[in-house]
Parts: sequence; structure tokens; C-alpha cells
Amino acid sequence: MMCGTDQAPEPGGEQDTDATDAMFTSLLEDSAEELYEQAPCGYLSTLMDGTIAKINTTLLEWLGLDRSRVVGRMRFTDLLTVGGKLYHETHFAPLLQMKGEVSGIALDIKGATGERMPVLVTSKVKVSEDSEPLLIRTTVFDARDRRAYEAELLRARRAAEEARRQAETDRERLQEALAVLQQSLLPAQLPTVPGLEAASYYHTASPDLLGGDFYDLFPLDTGRWAFFLGDVCGKGPQAAAVTSLTRYTLRAAALHDADPVTVLSTLNTVLHERYTRGDTRYCTAIFGVLEPGGDHVGVHLASGGHPSALIQRADGTADYLPTPGGMLIGVLPQVQFTAARTRLSPGDTLLLYTDGLTEARTGPGRELYGDDALRAFTAGQPPSGPQALITALTGLLARFGDGLDDDTALLAFGVPAPLAVAVHTPVSET
Repeated sequence: MMCGTDQAPEPGGEQDTDATDAMFTSLLEDSAEELYEQAPCGYLSTLMDGTIAKINTTLLEWLGLDRSRVVGRMRFTDLLTVGGKLYHETHFAPLLQMKGEVSGIALDIKGATGERMPVLVTSKVKVSEDSEPLLIRTTVFDARDRRAYEAELLRARRAAEEARRQAETDRERLQEALAVLQQSLLPAQLPTVPGLEAASYYHTASPDLLGGDFYDLFPLDTGRWAFFLGDVCGKGPQAAAVTSLTRYTLRAAALHDADPVTVLSTLNTVLHERYTRGDTRYCTAIFGVLEPGGDHVGVHLASGGHPSALIQRADGTADYLPTPGGMLIGVLPQVQFTAARTRLSPGDTLLLYTDGLTEARTGPGRELYGDDALRAFTAGQPPSGPQALITALTGLLARFGDGLDDDTALLAFGVPAPLAVAVHTPVSET
């Protein structure tokens, strides 16, 4: 007996294969037509004069128009707004004619009821085998979400710009207010003292912050004058409050008892009691008394943790008036201050300054300017009085540039040198 494998015959043979191919082709045609009509974007084909020859359902629904009213009856430009037509004529159509295609152009189309719809349009000219233009195929993308997004971006940018302008305005007003407040913490101008020349300068490191440097010159009794210069720790409103309290206390204490050590001790008591809890505040200061006498001025001063005063003598030399050991003001309940006396003769100048000057950063190594450099600079200036010395120091501060990152106050006193008498020597006749 012979064994074999039975195989079922293929039903239909070539006839079934032909039917399957026909069905597949039909499905493809139906799918292509459906994709065209129900695509998420609009499609239309126009003749070269712009007459609409074919348009899909999606675009008709956007427009709210019937196909019978559009195909063969309307041109592409009839779908556009007035502005869109103008842009099409001046830019879109010439560019399409020159390049054969245009991509992603923003236009507005109008619906049957006149509503506007932002769209992005891409058009391409179809040409024959002989390179003759046959028709224009156009794709229209809904740009409403994009337009809304762009509008939101524009609104946000305008809001940000307005906020920036408002911030600039507020900053200018703040700087004006700070400048006014800063000036209220300093004398508007130094008083005139008989037999004495005085000059001052204040450098603000940041116009956005109140500085803590302060100085003053005011009369006492029987021809005596009191002065002070100092530096409150920190910046801003808190430092300004301490500065105001310090200036008031120094003035009031000096009118009661002008002894420099006593005045600074009173200030120490006030600051320590006021800021003894939590937010500790302190300052450095020099307080002194000027007592004119004949052709000279006696100086009696005391220092509390402040850089020593510098004296430029009439002979061109310069040196510090030592006040070692003076303690910070306001830190401890009981402190000791260092007093010193000197005499200013004609041509001598006494210079007081805050540490913004000596702690400025200079040179490639950003080193501290320092006391020695200040003494050498002062000795290098002609002994022409307080105003000349302050002017020279003002120029020095400007040359520091961004190396000067702290407020700096300068105060100078001096006895004017007698004017030189010009002697006229007649020229002998020959």
C-alpha cells in the first residue's frame, strides 16, 4: 500500500487572487479619498488663475460653505480676508510664481458668516512633463491654537516689559528716596569756622543701599567746635537707623560734656542698651573738639575702633596721630577709648576717613590699598589745605574703580597758610 499526504485544493485559484487584489485596490481608493476629505488640515487645488477646482470637506467645514458654491465659482483669494488678499497679491503669489512653492505663510481666511480664522498656508505648483504649470495644490493648517499661543506670548512679553519699566521707575524713585535719606544723615554743608578751613566728601558704593558712614561739624561754646566721623556696621535701613541714633547721641552728649572720651562712652552706653538683644549693632568713630587759639587750632580727639587720623604738615610730611587700643562702640557695656591731642599750625591739615579708603582693592593681585599707601599719597600732595587734599583723594577713589566696594567718608580740617607776598624786582636798565 502506498502512503501519501493529502492536500486541500486552493479554492478559486487565480480567480480568488484577482478578487482579493480588486478589493484591496478598492479599499486603498476609499481610504485615500477618506483621508483627503477628512484630513485634519484643509486641502484644495486651484487652476493657475486661482479658481478652486477641488476642496476637501475639512476646509469646507471650517469655512461653513457648500462645495457647490465653491468649486468652479470661487478663487482662492475669495476665501481670504482683506488683509490676506493684499498680502497674497504683494508677497504670496509673486513668491509662488518665482519659486514654484511657498511654505508656512500665515494668512487669515473668512467663513461664511464673516468670522476670521488664522491659518498657515503651503502651496506648490504642479507642472506637466513639459514643465508647464497645470495647477496649484494648497494645504491649509489650522493656526488658531498657534495664534492664541503667540497672542499669549505677546501679552506675557508686554506684561514683562511693563513690569520691567515699572521696576525701573520704582528703582529710580527708591534711589531718589535713598539719596534724600542719605543726605539727611549728613550735613548739607559744613559750617564756616573762623580761622579754619574744612572740606568733606562722601562716596556711595551702591546707590541701592543706604551707607553707614557719617560725619559732622557743629559749634559748642566759647568758640569751640566739635566734629565726628564714623562707620556703622552693615548697610540698609537698619544701618541708617543706627547712624541716625549715633549722630543724635554724639551731638547731644557733646553739648552736655564735650570731653571726647566721655562722649564716646555715652554713645557706647546708648548703643549697647538699645541693641543688647538679638540684632547687635556697633560702630567705629572718632570724636574731637577744635579750639582755635591765635594762629593755630588745638585738637583734642578720641577714637573708638576707628582708623587713626592723618596729619599733613605744612612742610610736606604726613603721619598718623596714634590712637591705639580704642574699642568698638556698642559691643561691650564697659569700654576704654584712646584720646590724643595735637596742634594744627598754618598750612597743616587733619584728615579723617573711613576704612572704605584703605581697604580698597588695587593692582593685579587685588591687594588692600592700606595705611602706608595712604600716608605716602598724602605726603606726595602739596600742602595746599583741606579742600585740595580732599580733591586729590576724590580722584584717587575714582581710580580705584570696582576695587572700591565700600562707602567712604572723608573729612579734613586745616589752618590756612598765610598768603605768599609777591615781591616785584625791577629789571635794571642796560
